[in-house]
Amino acid sequence: MASCQQQQQQFPPQNKQYSQPGKEYLMDPRPQFATQGYTPSNKLQGKVALVTGGDSGIGRAVCHYFALEGATVAFTYVKGQEDIDAEETLEILRKAKTPDAKDPMATAADLGFEENCKRVVDEVVKAYGKIDVLVNNAAEQYEGSIEEISEQRLERIFRINIFFSLLYEQVCIEAYEGRKLNNQHNFTDCNRGFTRALALQVLEKGIRVNGVAPGPIWTPLQAASLTEEEITQFGLEVPMKRAGQPFEVAPCYVFLACNYCSSYISGQVLHPNGCTIVNG
Repeated sequence: MASCQQQQQQFPPQNKQYSQPGKEYLMDPRPQFATQGYTPSNKLQGKVALVTGGDSGIGRAVCHYFALEGATVAFTYVKGQEDIDAEETLEILRKAKTPDAKDPMATAADLGFEENCKRVVDEVVKAYGKIDVLVNNAAEQYEGSIEEISEQRLERIFRINIFFSLLYEQVCIEAYEGRKLNNQHNFTDCNRGFTRALALQVLEKGIRVNGVAPGPIWTPLQAASLTEEEITQFGLEVPMKRAGQPFEVAPCYVFLACNYCSSYISGQVLHPNGCTIVNG
């Protein structure tokens, strides 16, 4: 057993953001990507990790913790929307990187299209020679009921939240096979059914596929999608009566990416969600 922080926490209304996936530098309070209590132990030394949407929120925290654990980190962001956040994250990673890791890299890409997925993977492999860990983190969300979603927006949601996961993993598998990278690889995705199906399909290739399904976490997605009232109540619906912070989710990704921590785990989903019980 361990102690838990269980206190009501309410966020103030945010300046309205009208573009997805949201800008972290405009938020008040800012999401917390790190905590002083974390002690790294070289769990990912020598690994190369690619994190989509790594400029802010959970993605930034994952990139930071991966760097602390010795990984060389590359991440994607949306050009023109997340430039400031991306530069902030690069500076965070430069400070966090271990001596034997290579400099971090940020690459701009709209991941809803196959050619962009291929370009990003090619850039990362060209720069670092391989990809050991892929984290599919990029996502968008919108307020409103299903009846209010336009066909154009619906297509966009599926392209970013669903289609690109399949495209990215196809592209990365092709990259691994083409370069005969036979190390144990890890994909982390948040779609349960897709995670389980892909885990079985690529098991013989030495690739593990696992998922992380967070509960309410304070990220730019919330500032860009929730109403003022929803933000003030954000996180109060879970048993812990508060939203989580990105640094509380990132260690899940470290655990799943580390072969000696989770080498016998594939096709599974972790739920950092404030004690919300999940079945199935």
